[in-house]
Formats: sequence, structure tokens, C-alpha cells
Amino acid sequence: MSTFRLLSALLCYPEQELIDALPSLVAMETTPELQCFMRELGAMDLLDAQERYVALFDRNRSLSLHLYEHVHGESRDRGQAMVRLATLYELHGLAIDAHELPDYLPLYLEFLSLLPERAARSLLAEAAHVIAALAEKLEARRSGYGAVMRAVLALAARAPDADAVADVRGQLAAEQDSLQVLDRQWEEEAVRFTAAGSPEACNEPVR
Repeated sequence: MSTFRLLSALLCYPEQELIDALPSLVAMETTPELQCFMRELGAMDLLDAQERYVALFDRNRSLSLHLYEHVHGESRDRGQAMVRLATLYELHGLAIDAHELPDYLPLYLEFLSLLPERAARSLLAEAAHVIAALAEKLEARRSGYGAVMRAVLALAARAPDADAVADVRGQLAAEQDSLQVLDRQWEEEAVRFTAAGSPEACNEPVR
């Protein structure tokens, strides 16, 4: 398993298949922090691991794993960017479910795993400012997922611009994590995307 695919799996909703595979995955050449996270995840009850994941990523908009949400927010530009990203996925033979949004970070990493390493690292660098901001937010919560996000960031061809990271931090602040905001976001998601085009695949550079 490539490092891109490993990190994609770790950022997905935990399933028993992943938990069962973790003992062998820990042996991969990764950072001590990431190995610690995998051991911790592997020792957790599955329902506890799933509840922790939902509490972090599904109930906190500021921790959304949808990259463009941190760049474009609810603007029309997000839908248009996702259509272009979906087309890029399709050109590389990656088909996604119609209900999946192309800017979902685990899906983006899955796509990058299909590319030559140099190209993958270069494309990842286009999203590095978003990933760096997510890592900071997760570390502020003392979440082990911060180690996963740092491992993703380390694969980028270059470090993110500090001003761009600051912009992302301000785009989705903690006050965006209310249940009312999340409910409105889920209700509007399909409308925003389908209005711009068909959601049939995943990622272009994140700017």
C-alpha cells in the first residue's frame, strides 16, 4: 500500500476492515506519531472509533475534510471547481459514486496514489495550505488525527504559504460548527453542486 493510500484510509470513516489491517500497516515506514495513532486506533472499540470520527469531522464544519469548503465556502466557485476536479479524476480513470464530492480529502489522496510520485506531490502542494490549517486545528484539539494530517502535509512538494494558511483558518472558524450551520450546509450541498454540473469524479489543484 502506498503512503497516499494509507493516509486516505486513515482519514476515512473507520470500518472493521481498516481496524483489522492496522497491525500490518503499523510496520510501514511512517513517522513515530503516525505509528502511535495507528496503534491507538487499532486498540479502540470500533463504535468508539466511529463516534470519535463523527464528533470531529461530521459535527465540526471547521474540520471539514472537503477541501474546497475551506477555500470557496458556499460560493458558486466551489461547485465549478469540483466539476473541473471530477473531470480530472475521470481523465485518470478514477470513477466516483454520484453521491461523493470530489473535494473530499481521502478521495483526493486516493487519486494522487494513482499518479507518478513527483506529479502527486506537486498536486498535493496546491492543497497544502488547507491541510496545514486542518492540522493546526486538530492539534489544538489534541486529536491524534493531527498526526495523520501532518503526514499528508509532509508529502507535498513544497511548504504552504503562511498567509494562505491564515486565510484558511479564518474561512471556517469555530463559530461555524453550530448544528444550525451544519444542517443548512447539508441541505444546500446537493443544490450548490448539481447547479454547476455533474458530480462524477474528483480533484484539480486547490487554490
